[in-house]
Amino acid sequence: MSRIAYVNGRYVPRRDAMVHIEDRGFQFADGVYEVCEVRAGALVDSRRHLARLERSLSELRMTPPMGLPALLMVLRETVRRNRVRDGIVYFQVTRGVARRDFSFPTPAPEPTLVVTARSLDFTRNERTAAAGISVITVPDIRWQRVDIKSVSLLPNVLAKQEARDRGAYEAWMVDAQGFVTEGSSSNAWIITADDKVVTRPADQGILRGITRTVLMEVIAAHGLTLEERPFSTAEATAAREAFVTSASQIVMPVVRIDDKPVGTGKPGALTLALRRDFHRHAESWTK
Repeated sequence: MSRIAYVNGRYVPRRDAMVHIEDRGFQFADGVYEVCEVRAGALVDSRRHLARLERSLSELRMTPPMGLPALLMVLRETVRRNRVRDGIVYFQVTRGVARRDFSFPTPAPEPTLVVTARSLDFTRNERTAAAGISVITVPDIRWQRVDIKSVSLLPNVLAKQEARDRGAYEAWMVDAQGFVTEGSSSNAWIITADDKVVTRPADQGILRGITRTVLMEVIAAHGLTLEERPFSTAEATAAREAFVTSASQIVMPVVRIDDKPVGTGKPGALTLALRRDFHRHAESWTK
């Protein structure tokens, strides 16, 4: 079956989907994006994703492509046309097409909106979680506004590729003070020996992950203590458990950091419990 993309008002076969060569997303990475989980055909936490998209657009002084209710309809229709039951829907907004110039174009062009959806292998994801993943640490070389979910992701690409080159699944980025910020495509967490769940505060140094936000409710429901504070790589390798969160991975156990085992070297019981209960607290919308 040919996959379908939404591009600026039209649903087209993906092979025919295209944007202008002077789109500012292509020229300057002048755009933002979101990735929303699809589970059993329903969008998960779409309200929160759309709110974060709205914030990112506002921070970059970018015009929304349409109202949020209309955008939600486009997301659902793209999922439907691609027959995605379990997977993700990706949506990207750029400032639009204009003559190449660094400053914002005047008058502002129409924003570009692209939406795609694809299935993910849920069974494979569960097998990965059962075994756990390994991560490496790399210097954080990103710009200072990673709280904006922009499409400027080259440092993340380089970090992810270094992880692949070293036989790992993910890379954790480390700031100049030696503290873990986040993964190349995930938020980073540890569980201490006294069962405190630790993650970095959602300041301008990390992205306020939607999965991260929902997981805080799960942590509270389990009666666990949450600490939003920086943690070092040394504390991470000495932790009882570690994991990452993202829309596509949910809660994914980390069993090795820089080739050093975390805890027993196997997925921890608390991490697996948080993963198991995540969707009891996430919002799922079918209409």
